Amino acid sequence: MTLTRRSAVYLSSAVLGLTAAVAVAAQSAYPVVPADKVQFAPAPPFLPAGAQLSVLEGNPSAKGPVTLRLKLPANYVIPPHWHSMDERVTVLSGAFNIGMGDKLDRLGSTRLEPGGFVSLKSNMHHFGWVATPTVVQISLEGPFDIFYVNASEDPQKAMKH
Repeated sequence: MTLTRRSAVYLSSAVLGLTAAVAVAAQSAYPVVPADKVQFAPAPPFLPAGAQLSVLEGNPSAKGPVTLRLKLPANYVIPPHWHSMDERVTVLSGAFNIGMGDKLDRLGSTRLEPGGFVSLKSNMHHFGWVATPTVVQISLEGPFDIFYVNASEDPQKAMKH
């Protein structure tokens, strides 16, 4: 065997071994995300501009468990909307105000501080708002979707106009 061919065989064996090791690790791995390693990026356009999102677990566009963190700037509002799946929200920092219904009602909403939790059933019309910077964690079974009660408040439709 020539030196080049021998190198190619060793390289191929190493790549196959590494691929098998990665596949085994991926099957037995579980998400571990230290707090200082959470990476936020601008949220997709289905949310009003200004929010940042981090996907901690799963694929929001696929079937299966999904865990997200949402970082909201001061005076941020998520207009009335609903989802086709249950959504569980835990406040990590700041204060998140949650309300039910088809119209934003600041006086009729409930203020949740760090450690506060709300479980929102599918098709439940709700809204959220913050006065100060806030981080929430959201758990759900994907795929994720969001439907705004009032079409004029849908950020994606507003962007087109």
